[in-house]
Amino acid sequence: MLLGEILSEELIVPELQASDRWETITELLDLLMAKGQILEKKRPEIEAIVRKRESSMSTGIGSGIGIPHASTDLIDTAVGAFGRSSKGINFEALDSEPVTMVMLFLVPQGQFQKHLHTLRDIAKVFRDKDFQSKLAAAEDSVQIWDIIKNFSPAD
Repeated sequence: MLLGEILSEELIVPELQASDRWETITELLDLLMAKGQILEKKRPEIEAIVRKRESSMSTGIGSGIGIPHASTDLIDTAVGAFGRSSKGINFEALDSEPVTMVMLFLVPQGQFQKHLHTLRDIAKVFRDKDFQSKLAAAEDSVQIWDIIKNFSPAD
């Protein structure tokens, strides 16, 4: 699943306010709820599921990238939100470096292959140095969205 399929300009935070991974997850889930991607009544349960997944192992994969994710029966379609932090967030990443780009996504329960492929595709795109540089230089969510929807990673 491509980023452009689960993101839109309104699901991008150009400057996260969060200072740690838990606040980041909360901030991005709040955005998903505010934009109608997850139901308010299901939001606490969804956050608990994402936090449980994150507690088992940090999704800070290194190189300034965090990809919190989970599968749940509380959604019908894959959804996601992206946030950027110029100051960096303590995500307890594998390389112990602060995370500056966070892509949270949720996939419906039972779609194991879609979950795995989405995670793989997101990690591949975000590890691309050209993509990272462009995102870091973008001025706002409009520019970030333009970069995301037009980016094609080299195979």
